[in-house]
Amino acid sequence: MATLHGFCDERFSTLQTLLSDSLDSGADLGASVAVTIDGELVVDTWGGWADETRTVEWGQDTITNVYSSTKTIVAISALILLDRGELDVDAPVAKYWPEFAANGKAEIPVKALLAHTSGLAGWETPLAIEDVYDWEKSTSLLAAQAPWWTPGQGSGYHALTYGHLIGEVIRRITGQKPGEFLASEITGPLGIDFHIGTPESEFGRISNIIAPAQSAFDFSSLPPDLMLNRVFSNPKIEGDTVWSTGWRTADIAAANGHGNARSVARINSMITNGGVLDGKQFLRPQTIERIFETQSDGPDHVLIMPFRFGIGFGLPGDTMPQLARDRKICFWAGAGGSLIVNVLDRNMTVCYVMNKMSPQLVGDTRGLALVTAAVAALE
Repeated sequence: MATLHGFCDERFSTLQTLLSDSLDSGADLGASVAVTIDGELVVDTWGGWADETRTVEWGQDTITNVYSSTKTIVAISALILLDRGELDVDAPVAKYWPEFAANGKAEIPVKALLAHTSGLAGWETPLAIEDVYDWEKSTSLLAAQAPWWTPGQGSGYHALTYGHLIGEVIRRITGQKPGEFLASEITGPLGIDFHIGTPESEFGRISNIIAPAQSAFDFSSLPPDLMLNRVFSNPKIEGDTVWSTGWRTADIAAANGHGNARSVARINSMITNGGVLDGKQFLRPQTIERIFETQSDGPDHVLIMPFRFGIGFGLPGDTMPQLARDRKICFWAGAGGSLIVNVLDRNMTVCYVMNKMSPQLVGDTRGLALVTAAVAALE
C-alpha cells in the first residue's frame, strides 16, 4: 500500500484509499488531495514520486503545473475586482481595453471572456510558444482579431487565450498582470503557495508534469481548419515545453499556474466559505452568486461536446453527470487530470493535483472519483 503523508479527517478516509490505490496501480506517479469545509482544511494528503525515475518523493511543498485549473484562480481575481466595484462584468471589454473594440468587438462584455463565449478561442496569427510569453504581442493580436463565431452564441474553449484576455482587463484596471495581482492581493499576504509566473528560486521543488507517451487525441490527424486544431496547434505545446524557464516564469494565467492541491483548494475555498479566506472577506455572497448565471449550455465550438459555463467556472451539465445539475457546484479541470470542485451546498472545496497526465483530453476519472467520494462522505 502506497505511503501517504499529511492528514485526513476520518470522514474522508475513502479519499486516502483511492489515492493510495491509484499510486499502487501506476495510474498516478505523484499526487496531492485537499478538502476544505467552511474554509478549513480537513484533508491535506500527498504521496508518490515527484520525478519519473522515482528518486524524489512528492513532499509537502512539492508544486507542479496545474494547467487549466489555473483558470479558476484568474476568474477569482476578476470576481474580486467585481466585488470592489472596479470591474463590471456586464460592461463591454472595450470600456477597460479600448483597442479591443477592433473588428466588431466593441459590444462584447467582460463576462463573455469569463465564459468562453467571446469568439476568441485562439490566435489567428501563427505563433511560436515564445510569442505567448510576450504579453504585449499576444494581447495586442487578440485585440485586433475578429471573433471566430458570433460572440455570445455558444462557448468555444479559450484554452490559452483565457488568461491573456481576462488578464489584460485586470492589467488595465490595476496596472498589474494577473500573476502580479494574485501575488500582491492574495497569495503573498496569505502565504499561499501558488504562482502564475513562478520565480526561478522555486524551481527546485517543481515536479515536472509528465505527458502521456501517446495521447488518445492526435491533433495532427484533424483537418487544419477545425477549430479544435486551430486552438491546440497554435502554438503547439510539446511535452517538455512546460518544463522550460520561459514557460514557468511567463504570465500565462490560463495554463501555467504552479501549486498543489492545498494551495488551489485554499484559494477556491473563499467561494465555499461565503467569500472569506483566512478571516478576510474577498467576495460578498451576491458576487459569488454571479458565478452561477449560465452563459452557455450546449455543444462547445472547440471541444465538440456539450459544456455549461457560468461566469468564470464550469457548471454541472451533460458532460459531467457525476456532478448533479441541480446542485450548486462550480468547477474546472486542467489538462491531464488536475481538478478543482466547489460544492456550495456543503461549504466544501475538493482539489486533486498530480504530475502524471492522463492521455484523455477530458474525462479523467481519478479526480472525479475523489470528488464523488468526498461528496458522499457528507451525504
